[in-house]
Amino acid sequence: MSPLDVFSLGPDGWGGAMLGACLMTLAVTLTAVMIGAAIGTSMAAARLSGSRVLRMISGTYNAVLRGVPDLLVIYLVYFGGSTLITYAANALGMSGFAGMPSFLAGALAVGLISGAYQAEVYRAAYLAVPRGQVEAAKAVGMSGSLRLQRIIVPLTLRHALPGLGNVWQIALKESALVSVTGLIELLRIAQIGAGSTHEPFLFYMSAGALYLVLTTLSTMVFRRLETRADLSVRRA
Repeated sequence: MSPLDVFSLGPDGWGGAMLGACLMTLAVTLTAVMIGAAIGTSMAAARLSGSRVLRMISGTYNAVLRGVPDLLVIYLVYFGGSTLITYAANALGMSGFAGMPSFLAGALAVGLISGAYQAEVYRAAYLAVPRGQVEAAKAVGMSGSLRLQRIIVPLTLRHALPGLGNVWQIALKESALVSVTGLIELLRIAQIGAGSTHEPFLFYMSAGALYLVLTTLSTMVFRRLETRADLSVRRA
């Protein structure tokens, strides 16, 4: 088998399966980053709050999720979620094992991990907002919601963009670990192809090339967003 056969869209090629797996990888990553954004903003707000309890909760969350191996988090979410679903199903009179959907387990696990990293990104970005601009807005009578809308949020997001680009890349690569749940994403389809054709080097090299394409395109998108954000800040 040649490399062209791996990417061929014909009946004997793996191109369609590889393309579908790439889309699944992007779907898992996007969902995970969105989950992580919700968690990260909450944890960042808790870390910046005046409550000692909230700061302790946020610090513990970050320490645990960043200290535990990512693969272990995926296993805990998948098997722990499956156990809870099974208990709930049995309580409703159903019998047997009810597994947690692979996509949900993978996106949730990677989202939990991403949330710990995003929390630090948002916290650092908020602290980088010039206090003088906020104080000037207060001096001219701008309300708290208006300051948040016109100054704090735009500048925080601008400072957060480089860090969020790194978080996206990490989540994109971590999505490969979701293959342990059986989800047919890029690494999983490479494993299937390698087993079916007995060409492991060819399929894993092809998967590596596709991951490189995805990360390169992602870098270009985030650089474009940073450029647009810089222009918006200058115009403001």
